[in-house]
Amino acid sequence: MLKPMMTRLLLPALSAVAAFALSGCGGDPASADKAAATLYLSAIPDEKITDQKAKFDKLAEYLGGKLGIGVEFVFSKDYADSVTKFKNGEVHLVWFGGLSGVQARLAVEGAQAIAQGSEDPKYKSYLIANKSTGLAPSDAFPAAIKDMTFTFGSPGSTSGRLMPTYFIMQNNGGIDPDKWFTQKPGFQMSGGHVATTNAVADGTYQVGAVNYKTYDDMVKSDPKVAENTVKIWTTPFYADYNFTIHPEVESLFGAGFIAKVQTALIEAPAGSDALKAINRESIISAKNEDFDGIKNTAVELGLLDLY
Repeated sequence: MLKPMMTRLLLPALSAVAAFALSGCGGDPASADKAAATLYLSAIPDEKITDQKAKFDKLAEYLGGKLGIGVEFVFSKDYADSVTKFKNGEVHLVWFGGLSGVQARLAVEGAQAIAQGSEDPKYKSYLIANKSTGLAPSDAFPAAIKDMTFTFGSPGSTSGRLMPTYFIMQNNGGIDPDKWFTQKPGFQMSGGHVATTNAVADGTYQVGAVNYKTYDDMVKSDPKVAENTVKIWTTPFYADYNFTIHPEVESLFGAGFIAKVQTALIEAPAGSDALKAINRESIISAKNEDFDGIKNTAVELGLLDLY
């Protein structure tokens, strides 16, 4: 199978051959161009990559059927890689977190957030603890975590790093977590929220920040997590995950294609494998401005890296 970049380099030649063949038979060259192109789909790796591929291959299959084109899922090794691939045009449609989506859209003029899960306008994070800490659920921020070992998720994660950082600072007088915690916080460079939850369940860290959907699912499916961890605090709501699309698709697949993709995503049936890929009940529309709060928070905290 050709790699995305190689396919992109060969695409003009392949399209020209197809167009020539069709023109000799009275065909439509524009249709040939569309048939030769592939829509490349990716996602931030906030779970095990092997699990993610199986799920997103189903979403790719669904979109291919709705749009009448080839759709292929492409791995991103970490959050930064997903932004870089999008910036370079190696992928066209990406399931980003709030922060990575902002980074991607700032890096590519004309990029658009087009859809999000119905839950995403009101997303939240949990602080979870190993039960050996003796910490219990509370509506009040658990100041006792200051002297415990703590891990964020990926450095580029909205729900595992950006917003937990913001809310920790809100509750400690505005001190950066690196300076507030007695011991410098760690990060989970791969495996996302699953890795964070396992690190706390295993006792590698006493406390961690995770997105609520991953943790709730793991409590139901993993006895180790259920037996060894406890949710101790829930953040206020914020906007998070979204599908962002590259403007290049309008030239690859024709004018109006972005709207077609948005419609296909929104029409994904409840309970379908397509929706299971992103662990959402349904999909609604989104626009860039929905994530201005994320952008402003990232600027305020100095975390808006561009790749």
